[in-house]
Amino acid sequence: MKGTVVISGASTGIGRASALHLSGLGFDVLAGVRNESDAPQGTTPVLLDVTDAAAIDALAARIGDGPLAGLVNNAGVAVGGPVEHLTVDEWRRQFEVNLFGHVAMTRALIPALRAGRGRIVNIGSIGGRQSLPFLSPYGASKHAMHGFSDSLRVELHGQGIHVALIEPGAIATEIWRKGDESFDEIGADLAPDVLERYRKGLEGTRRGANRAARGAIRPEKVAGVVAHALTARRPRGRYLVGPDARVQAFIERLPAPARDRLLRLALGI
Repeated sequence: MKGTVVISGASTGIGRASALHLSGLGFDVLAGVRNESDAPQGTTPVLLDVTDAAAIDALAARIGDGPLAGLVNNAGVAVGGPVEHLTVDEWRRQFEVNLFGHVAMTRALIPALRAGRGRIVNIGSIGGRQSLPFLSPYGASKHAMHGFSDSLRVELHGQGIHVALIEPGAIATEIWRKGDESFDEIGADLAPDVLERYRKGLEGTRRGANRAARGAIRPEKVAGVVAHALTARRPRGRYLVGPDARVQAFIERLPAPARDRLLRLALGI
């Protein structure tokens, strides 16, 4: 056994693929799920909601002083819509899951990770570099995850805990599969005058999301990168995953006017 790894959001997508891959490599995987039946085969289910302090405390008590080989902060949701339409509570929900939940998990498990000279892998997104219209809460939360990861990596370096940020592009997960459904919900929630004001932008962004979903790569690709970040002798601090992520990262290095013009052309808005 290579040691124990905790993965949040392990019931689907990147979390599930990573749990299966790491279990196959010989890790004892504690798979954070909402229902025990959702845990991937070969893993140990842990009932976990990263916004639930009691659940995190129970997990930390279960692990105790460790040693813990790894923590994969993966749980996430996507909140979208025009900024003037979204409530502050919706913004808070986005950050509670995509940032504060991971901060809470990390704080609780650092002692066990220190005992095992373990590693932290944060699942970010290329959205942490390139924020798209109508997805500002999601993009902002992923930018925050980027900043959290960069600070934490330097902060924990002297304690033997490496921190890696993984920035996938479009991955064939439930978030992408439900793109059309999400845009339908956004349109249904908007007042007619607000919908008319943003219709062109919403339709363009929807087309862009659909194109991205058609070219999405399998979550198993990300799982392999997670394994590298946890096991490599010289792991990287950041990993871009997917050809679209590399293109988007290049675009973000352009001057803002050129960057914005390219995005508007790509989305037809």
